[in-house]
Amino acid sequence: EKNLKLEEKITMLQQQNEELRARIEQNTVITRQLSEENANLQEYVEKEMEEKKKLSKTNEELLWKLQEEDAASPVKLQSTSSTSFYRCSSGNSSPAKVRTLRQ
Repeated sequence: EKNLKLEEKITMLQQQNEELRARIEQNTVITRQLSEENANLQEYVEKEMEEKKKLSKTNEELLWKLQEEDAASPVKLQSTSSTSFYRCSSGNSSPAKVRTLRQ
């Protein structure tokens, strides 16, 4: 009778062992999927950051050209207030105020 109980316990433990192995395998698959997704998201973020840098640089160049054109313009307009533009400097997400040359 003692052997019978031990055999039942062995069977139960083997079933638990198989269930745990299946869970481990399932978790391994999920971990691989999440790792791939994480790598894809990291790549996407890096591309977005590069695009943001390019756009910021282009924005700064356009603002500079606009200011140069305003300074070189032969037509002088009277203005009661100064005009301001907002730009985002590269590496900084907060806007910085840039004033145009007073005409």
